[in-house]
Formats: sequence, structure tokens, C-alpha cells
Amino acid sequence: MQLITAIIQPAKLEDVQAALKDLGVSGMTITQVAGVGRQGGHTETYRGAVVTVGTVPKVRLEVLAADGDVDRIINGIVAAARTGHIGDGKIWVVPATHVVRVSTGEQGIEAIRS
Repeated sequence: MQLITAIIQPAKLEDVQAALKDLGVSGMTITQVAGVGRQGGHTETYRGAVVTVGTVPKVRLEVLAADGDVDRIINGIVAAARTGHIGDGKIWVVPATHVVRVSTGEQGIEAIRS
């Protein structure tokens, strides 16, 4: 099993969720985050003053997947999240060595199946 983590633009969240649903992904964790990459920060106007904000709002999406599903899920996220501009995000994958569904006690791959 693998943990797929994607950082995407907030405006693309609904598109990514729909793409994942079409791929049969039923579970994911979504977190509002802020970060900075090559695009740098941004400026905002607050009470008439221009303020430079060093971070940009993003969404962190996490999906547990079977090893054989990882590439398909990544391709779905990329297709749905890509705008072609700097700041579209990043995806990384790390091994999930032990997973337990708390409500049933199921472990391993059975813990992530619907």
C-alpha cells in the first residue's frame, strides 16, 4: 500500500474529487494548507494597505491506495489539477506499511477497500 499526497490549488479540488470518484476512490483526507514554491507569495490589500503574504493557500489531499492503483490515481489527479501554470502543485508517494480500519479492526489492504 502507498500513501499518495497531493498539494493542489483550492479551485481544482472539486475537479480532482470528481476524477477520483470516477476512478473508484471512495476515501480521502482533505486539509486546507498554505505554502510557497516557485511562484512565491502574493500581495493582498488590507484596510487600504498592500501587504505581502509569503504563502499561498493550497489544498492537501491524501489517498491510501493499493500498489497497483498508484499510477492510475496519480494520472487522474494530474489530469484534473493541471492548469499549466506555476503553482499547480506537487504529488508524492510514500509506503504505508501498516493500515488499520478503526471501526472494524480490518488491517492491510482490506482496511482501505470500501
